[in-house]
Amino acid sequence: MEVYYREEIIEAIEASDVALDRLHEAYNSLSSAGGWGLFDMFGGGLFSTMIKHGKINDAQSAIEEAKDALVDLKEELLDVDKNLDLRLDIGGFLTIADYVFDNFFTDFIVQQKIQDAKAQVEEAIRMVKDIKRQLQSYLA
Repeated sequence: MEVYYREEIIEAIEASDVALDRLHEAYNSLSSAGGWGLFDMFGGGLFSTMIKHGKINDAQSAIEEAKDALVDLKEELLDVDKNLDLRLDIGGFLTIADYVFDNFFTDFIVQQKIQDAKAQVEEAIRMVKDIKRQLQSYLA
């Protein structure tokens, strides 16, 4: 394997690690927001509402960072080789923050949107882990 090619694969693996870290941060923030959301649904009061919305803001920031990391990973994958058939579809993920955190009408709707976002983050984590495994296999 050419040295240049090996370096490109290593850079793509490193980018996948960053993306995974950011995705896990987003997932953890969404989990925390969901926990506070449940508490808020069952009479948590003003304090729990404030904490829940703080956690939602944390999740939104984490999702934005994850989106940036996924874009970086996608660019690194293009550098590796177009013939490897490593595809990262981040189109759906890029819209998470745009619709998940707008116009909450009820605690139930908020909770459902948090759960939907968690599911999308879990799917992105699965995709990135699969790509990382494939990249690592090229180095073996």
